[in-house]
Amino acid sequence: MTLTFHWFLPTNGDSRDIVGGGHGMPAGTAGRARPASVAYLGQIARTAEQLGFVGALTPAGAWCEDAWLSTAMLTEVTERLKFLVAFRPGLLAPTLAAQMASTFQRLSRGRLLLNVVTGGESHEQRAYGDFLDKDARYARADEFLHIVRALWRGETVDHTGTHLRVEQARLHRLPDPTPPVYFGGSSAAALPVAVRHSDVYLTWGEPPALVAEKLHRVRSLAAAAGRELRFGIRLHVIARDTADQAWAQARRLLDGIAEADIQAVQNGLRRSESEGQRRMLDLHGGSRDGLEIAPNLWAGVGLVRGGAGTALVGSHTEIADRIAEYHALGIDEFILSGYPHLEEAYWFGEGVLPILHERGLWRHPDGQPAAEHVDVPFAGQPVP
Repeated sequence: MTLTFHWFLPTNGDSRDIVGGGHGMPAGTAGRARPASVAYLGQIARTAEQLGFVGALTPAGAWCEDAWLSTAMLTEVTERLKFLVAFRPGLLAPTLAAQMASTFQRLSRGRLLLNVVTGGESHEQRAYGDFLDKDARYARADEFLHIVRALWRGETVDHTGTHLRVEQARLHRLPDPTPPVYFGGSSAAALPVAVRHSDVYLTWGEPPALVAEKLHRVRSLAAAAGRELRFGIRLHVIARDTADQAWAQARRLLDGIAEADIQAVQNGLRRSESEGQRRMLDLHGGSRDGLEIAPNLWAGVGLVRGGAGTALVGSHTEIADRIAEYHALGIDEFILSGYPHLEEAYWFGEGVLPILHERGLWRHPDGQPAAEHVDVPFAGQPVP
């Protein structure tokens, strides 16, 4: 089995600097110069498709454009790329969500992946009319996914639960194929739901030892439930021809950010209810010092951005080495991003993917060669 790589669609805007947002934080903390237009997002999507990424994650939240609508429009400017649509179960009725997914699959020719996000911040959920607490949101997600999966199997569903109720629910047209479900979450309330319903369990980019510990815990729970999961990881990436160039870019991303802005973001993120967000904050402690928390793993992004806060930083070979290290732990899918997302897709796709191809860890989904050597006529010939 070769590795699967996904890219990211910045539907909150893009920049040459880190763009904030996520976990209730407003976008644009460190700049947002490129609006999330269909034209620009289409550039990123087509680039990801050409380079060999399988899909692209699209976030959900008040700070970004709606994921369902954005990706539906982008299916018309791409051919193969799949869209990992983040959505919050509490904001859609399960039968409607199952129907939307089925429609998306038919009209896109099977290019939908689903990322279940229960909602980590109660204040943001309340803005959408959802007043459940965090544990109750996971319990509702459990009921929601039970209903949706039954509908996708073609069953007629009667369900009366603590949070959801449907009668004689059924789909007249089933999705083909059934969309894979991606699910993260590190809390005690999240893990049992994840192992019951996810096809791919996602973790944020923690040091390998912490990732190994989490994967062991999830595997044990999945085995007890009679299930076997795939695993994915969410990371930013800064890959360059040399390590010095990559680390110079990492430093540049933070150099222009005032300490007051960092502290404002950190104060907001410390109020987060998300266990995953707490683990991200623990990696850097709000300080610019000691941000390389493991070889080539940099926690600087998390100083000014909620959610995934770590980046792989280094030469193309070093990044390939770190990916192989995570793969040895059991990670098969990598969801990557970088600022700006158009240019960083090329750095990774043209620099790191060919190395992984040479090592037998990756192949282009379209069967294209990882890189082509072109002989230029008369190159190097002496001038008469």
